[in-house]
Amino acid sequence: MRRPPLDDSMGAFCADSNAYLEGSKTGPLAGLSFAAKDIFDVAGHVTGGGSPDWKATHGPAERTAWAVQTLVEAGATMVGKTVTDELTRGILGENFHGGTPVNPRAPGRVPGGSSSGSAAAVAGGLVDFALGSDTGGSVRAPAAFCGLYGLRPTHGRIPLDGVMVNAPSLDTVGWFAREADVFAGVGAVLLQTETLATRPRHMVIADDAFEVADPAVQEALQPVVEKISSKIGESARGRLAPVPLESLPEHFGAIQGWEAWRSYGDWIDTVDPRLGFEVAVRFLAGRGVTNEVLQAARSIREVMVRHLDEILEDGVVVCLPTMPFPAPPRGLRLSERRVLYERIDSLVGIAGWAGTPQINLPLAEVDGLPVGLSLIGPRGSDEMLISFARELASL
Repeated sequence: MRRPPLDDSMGAFCADSNAYLEGSKTGPLAGLSFAAKDIFDVAGHVTGGGSPDWKATHGPAERTAWAVQTLVEAGATMVGKTVTDELTRGILGENFHGGTPVNPRAPGRVPGGSSSGSAAAVAGGLVDFALGSDTGGSVRAPAAFCGLYGLRPTHGRIPLDGVMVNAPSLDTVGWFAREADVFAGVGAVLLQTETLATRPRHMVIADDAFEVADPAVQEALQPVVEKISSKIGESARGRLAPVPLESLPEHFGAIQGWEAWRSYGDWIDTVDPRLGFEVAVRFLAGRGVTNEVLQAARSIREVMVRHLDEILEDGVVVCLPTMPFPAPPRGLRLSERRVLYERIDSLVGIAGWAGTPQINLPLAEVDGLPVGLSLIGPRGSDEMLISFARELASL
């Protein structure tokens, strides 16, 4: 079916793709529109992955990605593919080849990546919801920067069939929505759930994670933390990590980089593609990870996972800032961005390593800019987080 004219006032959609799938006439998502990050296959269309050379060296997909097909069968219409950071190797949303989508909630600032176009399309009201992916924060960062609900689900909970891989031990499918009810409806379809969600019984406020955030972010989130704590009725303060959080980016980056090189290294070695400087540096770093460095990182990961598992008993959630700061300005120097990456990685690696679900709650602002508060729950507690987010939507 021919796609109707597309509103792209946010620069969110891929200009070289006309992928369109009309939803079924009935279903729980009938009448809703959505977009999909350009790493999700749509049969008959080439998946670009934010890289012109990747698109030029690959043919059309034979099948549509499970997540896209499932949403269409539930009634939602996919209106287009959205811009992503190159091969998903970014966190701010600035693509060397495709540009930077507009952040409608923070003009002049980045939307966050690598699911940048999906977040921009939702925040700008172009679609009701959108699919993204999260390996090292690529749903959580855009959700926080654009003021959206966004979930990194339990690792392995949503099939990755038909999705470009990055780091398989970290990759997840996620989604964005402006409204908690829409977000929950999409979640019920993607998570294939029919059970009633339980409610958090205890909250741990992660002091070490809050220490990573700007003072203004800590101040803005404090009233939200207090309101959530009063709703749950039981809370305590604690520390998420048995090691300093600022030591995590090096180890997290080693694992992600090593896995990403194994996902794309052979193609890079064969094609010699055009890569943005930062993306090229990340791939080269991943190629150079030694076995000694990798084993050290995996050991730290095991320690982190055991510690978090001890905290996250049934019904327990951990509260932390999603991002350490509001959306940064567009076009920062490379050296300035590097400092931001390290602070972001101090927070996003926690749930990523443990495979636990983490939801961004868009309930606060700093000087008019969205900032997000996150809840992390035990593995498999995705429905609990989503249901509780609906309850908190009236805060």
